[in-house]
Amino acid sequence: MDSPALVAALRRVVPADRVVDDPAVVESYLQDHAEWAPYGPAAAVVRPRSTEEVRDVVRFAGEHRVPVVPRGAGTGLSGGANALDGCLVISFESMDSVLEIDRAERLAVVQPGVVNDDLRALCAEQGLWYPPDPASAPWSTIGGNVATNAGGLCCVKYGVTRDYVLALEVVTGRGDVVRLGRRTAKGVAGYDLCGLMVGSEGTLGVITEVTVRLRPRREPERTVAGYFDSVIAAGEAVSAVSASGVIPSALELVDRHCLEAVDAWKNMGLSTEANVVLLGRVDTPGHAGEEEARTILRCFERAGASWAAVSTDEQEAEALFDARRLAYPALERLGPVLTEDVCVPRALVPEMLARIEKAAAAHDTLIANIAHAGDGNLHPLLITPIGDDAARRRAQAAFEDIIADAVELGGTVTGEHGIGLLKRGGLRREVSAEVLEMHRAVKGALDPLGILNPGKVFV
Repeated sequence: MDSPALVAALRRVVPADRVVDDPAVVESYLQDHAEWAPYGPAAAVVRPRSTEEVRDVVRFAGEHRVPVVPRGAGTGLSGGANALDGCLVISFESMDSVLEIDRAERLAVVQPGVVNDDLRALCAEQGLWYPPDPASAPWSTIGGNVATNAGGLCCVKYGVTRDYVLALEVVTGRGDVVRLGRRTAKGVAGYDLCGLMVGSEGTLGVITEVTVRLRPRREPERTVAGYFDSVIAAGEAVSAVSASGVIPSALELVDRHCLEAVDAWKNMGLSTEANVVLLGRVDTPGHAGEEEARTILRCFERAGASWAAVSTDEQEAEALFDARRLAYPALERLGPVLTEDVCVPRALVPEMLARIEKAAAAHDTLIANIAHAGDGNLHPLLITPIGDDAARRRAQAAFEDIIADAVELGGTVTGEHGIGLLKRGGLRREVSAEVLEMHRAVKGALDPLGILNPGKVFV
């Protein structure tokens, strides 16, 4: 069946206004933010408003053997939401309601299109807190966060999205609507199929509702800032903080390339005094929190910080963290940015940063560094001039070297962005053939028709 006939048939299954096939509109749904990840022309975009409509779309796709690609806000960085030739993109922009916030049970029930920061703001009104906070939190959606098992700045202490997902409503590859997980504080009945869905990147089911665990609103944080002459020295400070026993609520690294890009864009005046900035935070209340902040300060100083201090100006501290969050879009203004997402043991952060510098020199590629340094999750950002194919090839070679180095150091090829399309080769490096076969067996069992985001994660 050709695309016009397929779309006409789909409009008889779900309300016609849910289906968009105007090429100019469809074009904006074809890819996420992963530079150079391939994508194809979708047959249509479907914007459902209920679980039942999602179910009907998946059943229709199964009958016609059409690929289905679920999509949140498209802020992903691995190509996981990229369209495939002739596919149906399911966009959850119209399923964006917070259905429940239960203060007593400390949970929220949301549709997948809810924006992360919007949920956090509503929880704050109830004296509650939803911890997962990817840098894209002002734009990314809970459904996309769940699909990629997103992390964020505070995950060094509070964990990643999987740690907060209690239950899911999912449409399976067979078109069945199932509920996985529970609302209770604990429960071990059966396999953890809910946890399996988190981070599955739309390859095992289409998520239509999410129940998340909440925490009480926390105390104000104390910020410790340190300036360093090199990323390796900053990495030594990270290792020292880890060895000290203090678990910071954030420990972020931003290098000079990022600071200069943010300054050029926002004129924040941050790049004149340091080659690398480390930003530590603690949220332990009272005297204990003060002592933790002093411990981090000593770690920075002993690692050779050219300047370090516990911030007494909350506005100044927030400006530094704003610069961290703005680094990626600021660098995009310089040219295409290929984003890495490797994670290594914390003690090996200095070694991994040294290897990233070596890859940049070996391949004549500009690599900026931001990192959730406290948990070893590094985000080298490879920048190339617009239209420079030779620079692009060099950057891709550096990208592969960084993946190989992370695996060699006992790390992983992705800490929070997912495999998508860009890291499929990296996954084969990281896990054995036997483990890959286990992945394929799970995929085959839950998506027997092979319609759910095929070709992503592994082939």
